[in-house]
Amino acid sequence: MGWLRITVAATCGAMAVCGTGAPGVAAADDGSHAKKKPQLMFQSTGERPGQLVDLEVTGVRTRHEKIVVSSPAFSHPLRLAYHQDPMMESAWGLSYRARAAIAMKTGPGAYPLTVEIAGRVTERGTVHVVAAPRPSFEVTGDLDGQRPGAPVGLSYDDLYPGETGTSFTVRSKAFKAPVPLKHDENGGYWHLPRMFEAAPDVRPDAKDGTYKVVLTGPKGQVIDEGRLKVRASRPGDYDYTGKGRGPEFYRKRGDIEVSGRHFRVKAGGRMQVVWRDGSPDPGEEERLTATSPAFEGPVRLKRDDSKAGDGDDPRFYGSARIRSDLDGGSYPVTVVSHHGRVKRSNGIVVTAAPGHHADKPGQDDAGSGGIPPMAVIGAGAGTLAMGAAVIMLRRARRARADDSR
Repeated sequence: MGWLRITVAATCGAMAVCGTGAPGVAAADDGSHAKKKPQLMFQSTGERPGQLVDLEVTGVRTRHEKIVVSSPAFSHPLRLAYHQDPMMESAWGLSYRARAAIAMKTGPGAYPLTVEIAGRVTERGTVHVVAAPRPSFEVTGDLDGQRPGAPVGLSYDDLYPGETGTSFTVRSKAFKAPVPLKHDENGGYWHLPRMFEAAPDVRPDAKDGTYKVVLTGPKGQVIDEGRLKVRASRPGDYDYTGKGRGPEFYRKRGDIEVSGRHFRVKAGGRMQVVWRDGSPDPGEEERLTATSPAFEGPVRLKRDDSKAGDGDDPRFYGSARIRSDLDGGSYPVTVVSHHGRVKRSNGIVVTAAPGHHADKPGQDDAGSGGIPPMAVIGAGAGTLAMGAAVIMLRRARRARADDSR
């Protein structure tokens, strides 16, 4: 990835390279912190002209030191700045960092590198530069065919001497609209300042076939072309119907792992709907819904991207509000997925709001919590009878005690 790290250590620890600065040689840590000759360690896997590298010097004893890294591979000497890192400072001392670029005019070869602290060369090394590859346009997808709705990787790498411009667009009938490519300074290709990327979704209604993907420049001129194979899942494929489970119901977002089989909710209340699928259809994050005659409207189910979902099958959840004008009774909740190929329902019991009563035989009263009214009365009568019997028994015992005196 073009990572270049230079470390000057005040002590020869387990991670320090000792002696001549040869890479890959490590000294054992004997627990000694005596002052020794500064050491150099770096990893140069072969950088391209124009590529960025991160430089770091650690083990510096005091702040405000003038630390300079120089190499003919750079366009000019680079002064490093203090970088606060308490964890590193406790083990290796103060840290200084900077980001440099291999000069575009640098040809292939090995170039010397020096580290100076307060004007004194403390160590030397080597930077290896490789030839610049020609600009390349890549279309990345499943070789067997990208599913409709699935994202496709697009990248244009033109880190090459003489290349200019930052506005590039990809067009294809496989995408809903032209796709602009951009450089992400914090992405995985931060070290290639002329890497432009995008990840558009294939149209959900795209038919099976091979599509032309065209890269154009700032003025609309064609720079390069690629191919994208699209193939929808078919009967027998592992993802044709997926591995759907649900829908399941919960009272709160935090209760996502505590589901009940016979779920009850009050009219006008809220509930959570959860759907799980080991192989969801691409793009279902945008179209998966739960519907019910008990809901105020369709409920969009969003994918759970939190750490709580790590290691589990992909799951989708959403919050539903129950209609406040419902009578008590059972209502179905339905989820349709995989472009209509999967349809599953589960029931909920709604307890009526105040002023509404169940008018169908066999339905529960809203305030009983699922226990018939006569059962509640009977339970209360039983409790009263038991209390009366206890009082009568106590009176009989007192009478016998008085007679014995």
